[in-house]
Amino acid sequence: MWQSYIKHFKNYLRLERSFSDNSVQAYIRDTEKLAEYLELAAINLSPVDIKEEHLLAFLKYLSELGLSAHTQARMLSGIKAFYKYLILENEITEDPTELIEAPRLPRKLPDVLSYEEIELILQSIDHSTPEGTRNRAIIEVLYSSGLRVSELVGLQLTLCHFDIGFIQILGKGDKVRLVPIGKEAIKYTQLYMEHVRSEVVVKKESEDIVFLNRRGGQLSRVMVFLIIKDAAERAGIAKNVSPHTFRHSFATHLIEGGASLRAVQEMLGHESITTTEIYTHLDRDYLRQIITEFHPRK
Repeated sequence: MWQSYIKHFKNYLRLERSFSDNSVQAYIRDTEKLAEYLELAAINLSPVDIKEEHLLAFLKYLSELGLSAHTQARMLSGIKAFYKYLILENEITEDPTELIEAPRLPRKLPDVLSYEEIELILQSIDHSTPEGTRNRAIIEVLYSSGLRVSELVGLQLTLCHFDIGFIQILGKGDKVRLVPIGKEAIKYTQLYMEHVRSEVVVKKESEDIVFLNRRGGQLSRVMVFLIIKDAAERAGIAKNVSPHTFRHSFATHLIEGGASLRAVQEMLGHESITTTEIYTHLDRDYLRQIITEFHPRK
């Protein structure tokens, strides 16, 4: 139902507007994300039947996924272009996007990092120290899998399935989910476990915890905040960076790269957006494919 409209919109952008291939792909990707959201939400409407309320619900969903106001505004711009096209083609007489304003851009510095900024942070870490080896692994895991800080500090050795590229996470409400973890994150976590963690006298209650402090106990959430803050300052990043920044960046980079909303929602551990479906687990091979195709650090 949507694909026919999107196909003609693509031809319009390319032939009549003479947009570059990158611009065309961006507009089409934004429109396809709206179509995907409607399917997930079981809203079976064609583009000509969409109302303002549906678009507002879509923006709310993007916000709940953790996408920045900048990304939401850019996606809305693509959707507005799609509906302007439908007006020109006399497919609709009223534009449902007309009264929708772009999300207000925050006055504070944005809390989503570019991939280049993430690389600067990673490169700022001193790998010659035990703490540096651990901290590199921590940041790699946060960005690779989009974890909450509480999930990171509670990550268990017995739930790390590096041989298949997954970690098992105990999230909010004691819900367990499998999350893909990239090769770089596995590499640095194994380096930490082999060369640093193995040298620490581990407290009994922390024997199954991956990331430990110098005294062999579980890291606190505050300690992870301080690690991140210090690394960002060393890298010269002027933004307000916290562990959650990497979760936002994870979601933003995947979706902007073309990953499906449903897959990102699953990996973040968010509830399903449909009211009839409590939770739907996607195929593990598909989630691994999403990371391999769309995550900057694979």
